[in-house]
Amino acid sequence: MNITYGLISADSHIVLDKDAFLRHMSAAKWGDLIPQVRETEGPAGRKVERWFVHGEAGEGMGGVANCPAVMGNREKEKIFPQRWEEVPPKVYDPLERLEALDSDGVDAEILFPNDPGRGQFFRFGDAEFELACVQAHNDAEAEWRQASDRFAPLLILPYLSPIETIVTEVARGARNGHRGINMLADPSRMAPGQRHFNDPHWDPLWETCQELELPVHFHESAGAGVRQIPRWDGYSANAWHTVMTSPTAAAVAQVIPNLVFSGNFDRFPRLRWVCAEAGLGWLAYVIEGCDHEWERRRLWAEGLTTRPSELIRRHVFANFWYEKSGIDLRHTIGLDNIMWESDYPHTTSTYPKSWQYVDQCLAAVPQGERKKMLYENAVRLYRL
Repeated sequence: MNITYGLISADSHIVLDKDAFLRHMSAAKWGDLIPQVRETEGPAGRKVERWFVHGEAGEGMGGVANCPAVMGNREKEKIFPQRWEEVPPKVYDPLERLEALDSDGVDAEILFPNDPGRGQFFRFGDAEFELACVQAHNDAEAEWRQASDRFAPLLILPYLSPIETIVTEVARGARNGHRGINMLADPSRMAPGQRHFNDPHWDPLWETCQELELPVHFHESAGAGVRQIPRWDGYSANAWHTVMTSPTAAAVAQVIPNLVFSGNFDRFPRLRWVCAEAGLGWLAYVIEGCDHEWERRRLWAEGLTTRPSELIRRHVFANFWYEKSGIDLRHTIGLDNIMWESDYPHTTSTYPKSWQYVDQCLAAVPQGERKKMLYENAVRLYRL
């Protein structure tokens, strides 16, 4: 892949076309359970379209596709398309998407899952159905990789399957061009019957990802959830969404100490972990906090012999897209551990003014440091 603009988004979202699952799943076996777009009744009796999975309509963030960044005049209003015909092709068509990247001056995207289900097909409690959906999703993502090496998709996992099946799917995805996996912070809280994140059950997965050089990703809260003030009737829909999403850093701030003090970093020394769409500033505090606790509690005497800050800088990457305060802490976090993201095509995306945000965030940052954070670290991590 050629670097033309000097900017790689380490967190964008793939939007699969409405027939993606119909193409990759057996109609004879799954019929109407296959994820697909159908008409249904919306607010005030209006006919709208939504993704249906296992025969159930999803909320879809208020529309048939989560793509407000490319809808209408986003400076004045937030719009979610209500019918598929309203969804701009530059969201779901990889060739049209390349044109959107060029117009925004972005070289490549690391692609996280989107609706339907955001890759969480385990919620129906049917392991066979989940596996079929996961394989269809990953195969549809691979089509983007085949269309252009500027797309680097991440695998979703069949959590209800045996670990051997999960590992097989990861290996298959690596052969098809996937560049990492998207992981729950604690599968035991979300996927029925699954084990705690630290259970040796997951070791074959970590071993496989380490061997295949596939980073493990936590997106937003990674399903861990955030303790927050209960919903108040006075919130608007947008205000409530902000209340839910703004504190996601509080969730991953718990995930990283878990990795440090569980010994996972020591046991898998070549495995890398990425925290996406949670900003940077929190990680500086976690680094200092882990070191302080490690010292005061004499944890080296319990076998945790490596200073936590050293482990974190060796293993953990974090992304930014509009945050200036985290950039001020870049040397505490580590210049080799920071990547930029656009969050295309979601509400908070920097599209179509990504370079304006870059220049605002990095105004006082030397050119060599800018290059690392804007694309060089991503090129190295994802083997682009």
